[in-house]
Amino acid sequence: MSFTRQTRVPQAPTLPQGELVASYGAYLEAQRAVDHLADKQFPVQHVTIVGTDLRMVERVTGRLSYPRVALAGLASGMWFGLFVGLLLTWFSSGSGSTPPLLAAILIGAAFGVLFSVITYAFTGGKRDFTSSSQIVAAQYAVLCAAQHAHKARALLHEIGGVQSGWPARPAPASPAQPPSDPSAAYPTPPAPQPPSGSPTTPPVQPPTAPPTNPQQPSA
Repeated sequence: MSFTRQTRVPQAPTLPQGELVASYGAYLEAQRAVDHLADKQFPVQHVTIVGTDLRMVERVTGRLSYPRVALAGLASGMWFGLFVGLLLTWFSSGSGSTPPLLAAILIGAAFGVLFSVITYAFTGGKRDFTSSSQIVAAQYAVLCAAQHAHKARALLHEIGGVQSGWPARPAPASPAQPPSDPSAAYPTPPAPQPPSGSPTTPPVQPPTAPPTNPQQPSA
């Protein structure tokens, strides 16, 4: 494979340019597509992978405890002690004295355990777990310069995921259908209402019959 001139990356944050040639649901699929283009001698310096709908995912890997914290501090302290011991051994004079390598490892391990346990005790159990964080995108788009987009789509047809890159045309609107009910086409106008504020005539009460005298009991 021949090496081509690297495309200059803009110093300021800039939106990528190019046409959408393929889209994938995982980053490994997008990476495989770019590898496929590179294997076909395609100028991949014109290709950009863009992740959309970014999310921060924190995966919990385990629970913290004093033994686990002490073991982690022991390992980190031993590595630091080994580094310091190597430096002291390198710069020590050849007077036949015992190299301080072992002592530096032991001292580093002891201080690593001590500091880790004290730091964990001060947290008060607010974060009793270990985790690993990642920035994950829901979709990964492969963009390419316009002059090379057609060739990129032709090469990516072998592995799928090819997109047109142009917005879809809207479907033509269906003609309006005449209503089946003639009354729907010609609705009845509403009855006129009296204007607000005009005096209204009180309703006429029907006449009531006079009360009849009750019958008198016979003597």
